[in-house]
Amino acid sequence: MVSLSGDSVYPHDVLTVLFCLLTVSQAYVNVALNKPAYQQNPYVVNGDYDTYDASNAVDGHKSDLSSWGGQCAILSDWGQTATWWVNLTTIHSINHITIYFVTNNKPWGPSNVLTKFFLGFSVYVSNTTDRLQGTLCYKDDNFTLDTIPAVFTTACPVYGQYVIFYNERLPGVTYPDEYSDFVYIALCEVEVYGCPATGYFGSNCSVPCPDVNCQYCHIETGTCRGCKPGYKGHRCEITCERGTYGAGCKETCGTCRDVNQCSINNGTCLTGCDAGYKGDLCKTACDRGWYGYDCKETCGHCRDRYLCSNINGWCRTGCDPGYQGDLCKTSCDRGSYGSECNETCGHCRDVDHCSNINGTCSTGCDADYQGDLCKTPCPVGYFGEDCSETCINSYTCDGCNDVSGSCDYGCRPGWIGYFCQKNRSKTRLDYLSLKSHHGR
Repeated sequence: MVSLSGDSVYPHDVLTVLFCLLTVSQAYVNVALNKPAYQQNPYVVNGDYDTYDASNAVDGHKSDLSSWGGQCAILSDWGQTATWWVNLTTIHSINHITIYFVTNNKPWGPSNVLTKFFLGFSVYVSNTTDRLQGTLCYKDDNFTLDTIPAVFTTACPVYGQYVIFYNERLPGVTYPDEYSDFVYIALCEVEVYGCPATGYFGSNCSVPCPDVNCQYCHIETGTCRGCKPGYKGHRCEITCERGTYGAGCKETCGTCRDVNQCSINNGTCLTGCDAGYKGDLCKTACDRGWYGYDCKETCGHCRDRYLCSNINGWCRTGCDPGYQGDLCKTSCDRGSYGSECNETCGHCRDVDHCSNINGTCSTGCDADYQGDLCKTPCPVGYFGEDCSETCINSYTCDGCNDVSGSCDYGCRPGWIGYFCQKNRSKTRLDYLSLKSHHGR
């Protein structure tokens, strides 16, 4: 309030409020000072990020409330939504929040072109950057161009990690005539007053929360607002049930070797993981191709290694060719090979050198056989190792002795004799001729 002489005068009740706020501000700590900040669509001119950066609103400087003074955070574009937040880096108990709007160092109110852009703003405190998951500390439904203050303070006795300033002009929504058509960020300083450490309350943040397992209590009354991880209940007197942990006991323990040894505070498995899992929380399955306790076992020759059980190593879709058993770590029995070891090895020179995978005879074939699998007999007329020996009268024998080359398996049609060396037709002609000669 300003007198005609230009001097500032305040009614007694206004002075009382200002005195109280000043007293409270001195008692609590500005926990937002120099903390990381973010703003939607930061304003950048000629590569200059610093002049209008989001962090300007938590740097402690507020002597120049102009857009160009380098002490304020400015959004680049006017739009339908505008968001700025500060990350307090840990959860804090908060008492109140003070915001210095950009005024361009001009009188505030209807005559200032900036005033209308701030009408309708909201302030949230959240444990995440999602304002809707947090607490709405203040929503402007009443300010006008005449009443909105250039320096705004609101009580917000809650706890959280992010303080979020938000404003909007959504399509299809009717706003008061004084409101701007669009919004943007223009904040010179945001001060968040509260306790620097958790577990305390009071004007000097020196009184421990009354409930021993309470982590966040009301900054003024001490009433518990949030339990330490591992506890729940109105006074945090209840320990998390078996298999649960964390804030409000809402987290589920991983696959601990002993679920009773899951830390109620952070879920760490104190005696290690059950088979098939790894990590402090035992919530991560073994990497592909590994299984068992501490994921130290290597999967066998599964048909698909992705389908090797991370717990016991069983191959759910069977083995690769050449292996058998639930773990597919056992080679096919001697003399067999292939898928499910259903194939029989050929006439390998040494059956122990028959590949369990594809049946190939790595040391060659027994006598009288040829081919990679040694399942093909030598061609007619040939015998011995690598079918390199030729039968006597190989073209007339049906099969010969693989030592002597004699025709042990008979002659081809039209041939006779021990070595199948005689042509049956010629022999008969000779016989008939001889018989005719003796008959004369």
